[in-house]
Amino acid sequence: MDIATIIGVSLGFCLIIGAIMVGTGKELFLNVPSLLITIGGMICSTMIHFSLAQFLGIFSIIKKTIVTKIPSQSDLVQQMVNFAAINRRDGALALEQEISKVKDAFFVKGLQMVVGGQDAEEIRDLMSLETQYLQERHSTGKAILEFMGASAPAFGMIGTLIGLVQMLANLSDPSGIGVGMATALITTFYGAFAANLFFIPLAGKLGIYSKAETLAMEMITEGICSIAQGENPSAVREKMQAFISHGRREEVKAKI
Repeated sequence: MDIATIIGVSLGFCLIIGAIMVGTGKELFLNVPSLLITIGGMICSTMIHFSLAQFLGIFSIIKKTIVTKIPSQSDLVQQMVNFAAINRRDGALALEQEISKVKDAFFVKGLQMVVGGQDAEEIRDLMSLETQYLQERHSTGKAILEFMGASAPAFGMIGTLIGLVQMLANLSDPSGIGVGMATALITTFYGAFAANLFFIPLAGKLGIYSKAETLAMEMITEGICSIAQGENPSAVREKMQAFISHGRREEVKAKI
């Protein structure tokens, strides 16, 4: 679980709401029509832009930014070296009893193909295809969050324009102009608040996790293919470490 996302959203919400509560005119920031225009308009435009299935997947997308399971690079290197040693010593069938020790489904699938006797090129094609589809799913989820982050302020502006038209249509009471202007600007506040505290940061976080997960899958693919080719543990380790920055390679070696 990514505590940073939860802390960031919670703290940001508390800071903004707290600043409003400290000030005066707190009731001005609670406007149901403004919420309907901003949030409702954003939801409707998102449903128009994307398919229903893609839109309904927004909850799993948001969950992905909070709860994610990406194996550490050092663990991947260590496991691949161990499995390469077992494969060289006892053969591919000996890896079958090691599969239960692996928690990553993508890793398990690769090991099962090695045990099944599939050649390295076929394994690489299948695992690369799965990695590609993962990237496409994540790019769609990121696009949804980015679209919502862009449409929320836009509908906030639309709500502001509606409020200004209503205010200017009733200039017979000059004392109400200030209140009317404040009410009209609330929708802009709602749109900016939702976009900059939720949707845009979540889209960025999803992009970061997508790159990290893709890198882990590429490491697994390379390691599994090396094992399928019968390479020795030292060669497997060198290939796996090519994915790791030079600054962390000594740290990884120390853990192996």
